[in-house]
Amino acid sequence: MISEEEHLSFLATRRSASFLQTPAWGKVKSEWRRESLGWHRAGSGAGTQGELVGVALVLYRQLPKVKRYLAYLPEGPVIDWGTEDLVSWLAPLTRHLQQQGAFGVRMGPPVVTRRWSAAQVKDGIADDAVRRLDDLAPTERDATGARVVSQLDELGWRRQIAEGGFAAGQPQYVFQIPLSDPSTGEPRTEDDVLKGMNQLWRRNIKKAAKQGVEVTSSRGSAALDDLKAFHDLYVHTAERDHFTPRPLSYFQTMVEALGTESPDRITLWFARHEGDLVASTIAIRVGAHAWYSYGASSTEKRDVRGSNAVQWAMIADALAAGADVYDLRGITDTLDPDDSHVGLIQFKVGTGGEAVEYAGEWDLPLNRPLYKAFELYMARRSGGGRR
Repeated sequence: MISEEEHLSFLATRRSASFLQTPAWGKVKSEWRRESLGWHRAGSGAGTQGELVGVALVLYRQLPKVKRYLAYLPEGPVIDWGTEDLVSWLAPLTRHLQQQGAFGVRMGPPVVTRRWSAAQVKDGIADDAVRRLDDLAPTERDATGARVVSQLDELGWRRQIAEGGFAAGQPQYVFQIPLSDPSTGEPRTEDDVLKGMNQLWRRNIKKAAKQGVEVTSSRGSAALDDLKAFHDLYVHTAERDHFTPRPLSYFQTMVEALGTESPDRITLWFARHEGDLVASTIAIRVGAHAWYSYGASSTEKRDVRGSNAVQWAMIADALAAGADVYDLRGITDTLDPDDSHVGLIQFKVGTGGEAVEYAGEWDLPLNRPLYKAFELYMARRSGGGRR
């Protein structure tokens, strides 16, 4: 076990780590018991610890009626995933978790396995013979991701697969806009990113500006003061789009925990037209990785393109902060034009980024009877299987 300060200091040395692996995220998920763990190099003397070389946020969820837990590492741990000897990292982790009463472990290795360009995805949606991303040859297969998947299979971990690519926890497929050149590491400019967008996105960004849409942002205590405006619009969006909204208290905890951890960790964004709130979002950044986390939009005044305006403001802010990637988070793997999820992909494809497949979430049963009982419990509770 390590302190939250040690955990956070290590993350500060990394170019990128998931916000779900920050100490603050454990405070957001208050219904889970949280723990920060660290890996150290062997010390130079007996009984001494060497350099901290990896960290993890572990969330423990208790089984009903018994003091046994599922140990969950969302989009983690933060270790050297490029190694050919994963067991040397994972074996001490699982031993510790078992000692803490875990009947099983679930983790989401933050490694990419495949990528598809926006042009490929667009063409796939238009092709009657294509129904899923799997039907398209990827632009890139990542050797590290393939090696991780192979090693986890050999070590007895079980891949968690859900229909459409949405796992029980975090999404396996996301859509991202690269903000730096992957081959040179050189940052892209706003003009570079705009040129990569499709004509509709560029036109909508210009239209929002011409119509007088104003975009503002807030952080820290100001964000807490502004949160109700976001939440009211978010509840309106939930009613229109038929999903269950999170309560205001959840976002208050999220903004306070993440904002206290780092002043630029979480930002609220607002697009207004003639004083009316037409779109609002929440952005998160850890190091050089920026995320679009939550979004809301009004049913009225959709023609002023507030959603495009606020997205462009977030992208420009991420560029100014030196981010390598702007992450629009989850998509499904469907490219079927008749599927209700395809509209979300089409909106994100217009940004000119790429569809990215991660290794997904993996389970390791430590107590097979309890793990089986947990699987049955979750199947009954969800009717099948997401965060």
